[in-house]
Amino acid sequence: MPVSLQRILVIKLSAFGDFVLSVAGFQAIRAHHPEAAITLLTTKPYQRMAEASGCFDRVWIDRRPAWWQAGGWLALRRQLASGTFQLVYDLQRSDRSGTYFRLLPAPKPEWVGVVAGCSHRYKPPAGKILHICEREAQQLALAGVPRPGLPDLSFLTADLDSLDLPPRFALLVPGGSAHRPGKRWPAEHYAALAHRLLKRNVVPLLLGAEAERNEIAAIAGAVPGARDLCGQTSLEALAALGREAALAVGNDTGPMHLIAAAGAPSLVLYSKESDPAKIAPRGPVVKTLRRDDLNDLSMEEVLAALPV
Repeated sequence: MPVSLQRILVIKLSAFGDFVLSVAGFQAIRAHHPEAAITLLTTKPYQRMAEASGCFDRVWIDRRPAWWQAGGWLALRRQLASGTFQLVYDLQRSDRSGTYFRLLPAPKPEWVGVVAGCSHRYKPPAGKILHICEREAQQLALAGVPRPGLPDLSFLTADLDSLDLPPRFALLVPGGSAHRPGKRWPAEHYAALAHRLLKRNVVPLLLGAEAERNEIAAIAGAVPGARDLCGQTSLEALAALGREAALAVGNDTGPMHLIAAAGAPSLVLYSKESDPAKIAPRGPVVKTLRRDDLNDLSMEEVLAALPV
């Protein structure tokens, strides 16, 4: 495929961890098409990161109309058609993004995706478990894009002076999706881990969003010396902390993808509800532990598996 194409669309709608995993793909696409005008179609939570990445000339926000919102679909069709794109990289690879291919009027642009009828259709090997980054690399190879490396998050910067950080610290991420509690290692185990880290002169920093505030406050209350940073860390701050941390331990949740990609030696804990072979974070040093039930994962096992 020629690299001189001028109008390119990349589709990546969600979710947080998947978006971070695709940053290396975004960077590979930009390097392969250095002169092109590249537009990203994404959702609102990822706009700021996408704009900061330097990979895109425009970022469009998909409001994801429901099937019955005819006006929303018509507006989306007009927007997609207005781009007069010559090439589309569908990194979402979903039924929804496949519908966008069908929305576009003929003649269709070259389309690198999984939807039937597209010019560069990717079909994952049957019966083989592949990490999302491997699937993406194989998909991009169909269009001649060289294999992506690790993501470079140097574009995410933040001033951490206001946090008054200790010389040596670890990031603990005890939260996760509220509707999937089985993906969380118990808070009391994180508290025990925090105690052990303090004995090693490593200060635990507890990270999370408002949904985890009670859980993080309970850990901080049980562990004098741990720092409660719940709700105080932007995406940029998470990346900056990841570059400075001695290590990070957390559940299978979006912030761990960002922290690991930024460079923190990371240990990520998995239950039967997700498979690290498919979706483990990518970064310089990433280890995983998995138990069907995270209640069965002991603090001693986690200590033994720490990446540093």
